[in-house]
Amino acid sequence: MTKFRPCIDLHAGSVKQIVGGTLSTISTDLKTNFTSEHPAAYYAELYKRHDLAGAHVIMLGPGNDEAASEALGAWKGRMQVGGGITEKNAARWIEKGAEKVIITSYLFPSGTFSHPRLHAILAALGHDTSKLVIDLSCRKKDDKWFVATDKWQTITDFELNQASITLLEPHCSEFLIHAADVEGLQSGIDHALVSKLATWCNIPVTYAGGGRNIADLELVKELSGGKVDLTIGSALDIFGGTGVKFDECVTWNEKQEEV
Repeated sequence: MTKFRPCIDLHAGSVKQIVGGTLSTISTDLKTNFTSEHPAAYYAELYKRHDLAGAHVIMLGPGNDEAASEALGAWKGRMQVGGGITEKNAARWIEKGAEKVIITSYLFPSGTFSHPRLHAILAALGHDTSKLVIDLSCRKKDDKWFVATDKWQTITDFELNQASITLLEPHCSEFLIHAADVEGLQSGIDHALVSKLATWCNIPVTYAGGGRNIADLELVKELSGGKVDLTIGSALDIFGGTGVKFDECVTWNEKQEEV
């Protein structure tokens, strides 16, 4: 059943909410919706208090290792971490307290999917697929969705469709998919993508991008038949938003468990 899935987005060591499409190597291009006065561990403790497992901690660029480590330490074994994960550090992040590691760009060197890299990271995790989340965050091109890497600035040749999802499903425990074109805009979710994900995916999948109010949780539930979870970021009051209160999302999850 569709649930609210929380996040902690880290940029330069701080918890931030940004407009996804503006994240690049040029600092003046970055549009930030919110920078928190609280450390990452504050949000981890908040999620722990409300038993919101499965939150993703995303390191957007360098300078975030310490903040991510503190967050994972605040709720060991119940949150996921992504951003710069490779076969060299994946096991270390599990040791630091991550339930699962999330990979994206590492799988797509030069914009092309690499089977050897997928096998390498699984080997680093002891071939335990339950510890791996594949992030297929994407941008739209010609009415199709393609994985976007390198801070969502590079559109790869890897199209999201039934064939590509079927290819990857045996190698991970779930998917995380940001719709980068609407990420941080609070302009509404990508209806078509959410519907397609429900059709294509047979393992858990979390969609992020454009969520703006509690009604979007109901919308994702309807569009996906309850198969897709939703992350809401910039619209949340705990991230400076006015569209939805964190407590409302907690209540939503509790009601889904009662059904």
